[in-house]
Amino acid sequence: MPQLIAPELQGQDLSIAIVQSRFNQAIGHGLLRACLEELERLGVSDDDIAVVSVPGALEIPIALQKLAQTSRFDALIALGAVIRGETYHFEVVANESARGVSEVSREYDIPVANAILTCETDAQAEARMAEKGADAARVAVEMANLALMMDELGEEDDGF
Repeated sequence: MPQLIAPELQGQDLSIAIVQSRFNQAIGHGLLRACLEELERLGVSDDDIAVVSVPGALEIPIALQKLAQTSRFDALIALGAVIRGETYHFEVVANESARGVSEVSREYDIPVANAILTCETDAQAEARMAEKGADAARVAVEMANLALMMDELGEEDDGF
C-alpha cells in the first residue's frame, strides 16, 4: 500500500516571512490582514512572523530571495495586486513577478505561497483579497510542514 503523506496545517514552531507590495495599497493591506489572521489561527506565533514591505510586485522576488538566503524561515509568502491598466505593463509585471517568485522557491528550496493577485479591476481584487490572503497562509504552513517532513524522511535509512 502506498505511503500517504497527509496535509499538516499546524503552524506552531514554524517561521514565516511575508513580502507585501505597497502598490495598490488597500488591496495589499487586505491581503496582509487576512494572511496574518489565518497564520494566527493556524498557530504561528507573532514572534515567528516577519513582514517586509516593498514598492511593487516586481520588487517582491528580490526581497523573497534575500529572506531565503538567511535560512531563518520555513516558508515565504508573496502578497500584492497587479490590476490591468490600458498598457502592456500589466502583462510584464504579472508574468515577471510570478516567474521571480517561482525561481526563488526552486533556487533556495523553500516553499513560497504566491498571493500576488492579477485582476482586471479593483473590484475583482477587493472581492478576492480576504480569501487569497488566508489561502496563502494555509499554503505556506502546509508546504513548510511537508518540506520538513520530506527532509526527515530523506534522512532516514529507508527513505520513502
